[in-house]
Amino acid sequence: MRTSPNRLIATIFGAVYLLVGVLGFFVTSGIGFFATEGANLIIFAVNPLHNIIHLAIGAALLYAGMNSVTLSKSVNTAVGAVYLLVGILGLFLVGSSLNIIALNGADNVLHLASAVVLLGVALSQDKATVASTRAHA
Repeated sequence: MRTSPNRLIATIFGAVYLLVGVLGFFVTSGIGFFATEGANLIIFAVNPLHNIIHLAIGAALLYAGMNSVTLSKSVNTAVGAVYLLVGILGLFLVGSSLNIIALNGADNVLHLASAVVLLGVALSQDKATVASTRAHA
């Protein structure tokens, strides 16, 4: 893992998102599953659905990071793309009835920053490792 930026980033982000998903349940007691206004976890708004999404993304990233460079690169790319989409859409969803994961401005910044890091690492690192893996397949 120390030699692969994709595995390292996937593992770190996975652990952090899993932790955020678990901690989110401590502040969302009494909040509706699809509530458009969530409870604050530090400065980030969360509801139970948002917590479950964090757990799923964290688990996928951690699993990939603990497995292989190729899987980490693929999962980092997929999660980064989803976060880019969520970050952009979130700008329009805050304050609307379509905001079923209780996004706020801080969430949007975090999702866009996560997208930049995940996509940046996925698209720029570990090219030789993945190419040699495919050549041996």
